[in-house]
Amino acid sequence: MFDNNGLRIILSLLVAFLVSFSATPVVMLYANKIGAMDVPKDNRRVHKKPIPRIGGLAIFYGFIISVLIFAAIDREMMGILIGSVIIVTVGVIDDIKGLPAIVKLIFQLIAAGVVVYSGVQIEFLGIPNFISEYGGVIPLTGWISTGVTVLWIVAATNAVNLIDGLDGLAVGVSSIASMSLLALTLFVVGEPNIPIITAAVAGAGFGFLPYNYNPAKIFMGDTGSTFLGFILACVAVQGLFKMSAVMSLAIPILILGLPLFDTGFAFLRRMLKGQSPMTPDRGHLHHRLLDMGFTQRQAVAILYTMAAVLSLSAVVISTRGFSRGLLLVLAVAVIMMLGMKIRMQKAAPRLARRKEREEAEKEQE
Repeated sequence: MFDNNGLRIILSLLVAFLVSFSATPVVMLYANKIGAMDVPKDNRRVHKKPIPRIGGLAIFYGFIISVLIFAAIDREMMGILIGSVIIVTVGVIDDIKGLPAIVKLIFQLIAAGVVVYSGVQIEFLGIPNFISEYGGVIPLTGWISTGVTVLWIVAATNAVNLIDGLDGLAVGVSSIASMSLLALTLFVVGEPNIPIITAAVAGAGFGFLPYNYNPAKIFMGDTGSTFLGFILACVAVQGLFKMSAVMSLAIPILILGLPLFDTGFAFLRRMLKGQSPMTPDRGHLHHRLLDMGFTQRQAVAILYTMAAVLSLSAVVISTRGFSRGLLLVLAVAVIMMLGMKIRMQKAAPRLARRKEREEAEKEQE
């Protein structure tokens, strides 16, 4: 029955979904029992009451069960799984007790190193002709290949973590990215094992989403956000960076474009202010949308759309060419800009009243 790879992919997604969906209530009870709660203590947090976290355990559980059943566990897959266990373990400790950023970074480097040691490496970078007149394939060997791979994995891991600021945002964006990775690895790359992994990631994410969507009953915490970033980065290395085409660099960056852009902009913004790049602030895309008058659900819907357009454009570019992918992005961008402008005009009176109320509260203090 499982000789049909298509059936295995479907079953991988379904099993991951069902296990994650069923495990999340158990994780909620466990989080309450051990006191793993996210308490709103600054203006970056938009929830008003303590919410259980470590929900990422349910996502990881759904993923790992599905992969162990349906995927071929070779040396490279074993390295990815060991690295994932390291990331999830550190995430759980951080969600319960809190860890310094440097400690988390060290373990992320170790996890990435394990993956690289198992044979998962970026062997070349494809530079598209529309980016540079020197477009073509740049081979990577030795320490350069190792360094680029580790940098990519750590960057993607933290990028997904940093967008985890609204109910359902990070897990939804990651699940969207997983579905586009599934399509590309299935129809473009042709690697039989990678589609099963991406299906498991997507299924586990979608299984957790009903509990995490606004109003959230549980957060996935660093346990889930760093795991999702880590596993998506590894899948991209295994699949997309090994595409025998000059698009191998652009495609994974497009698929993870939303978290990567937000993280890069956040780092630049903080450094220009003379702050550490790791200093938390309220300048992320989701914060800006809230400040523009959008509700949590509206802001998440906008960012879902952006992530979906970028992911879909990556699929279109890979299968139909760059010009058609660009046309898709531009068409949706125009519609979104018009919609956001109309929504901001409607929200202007409410924003003015909120500003007056905040100023009055400050005067009373």
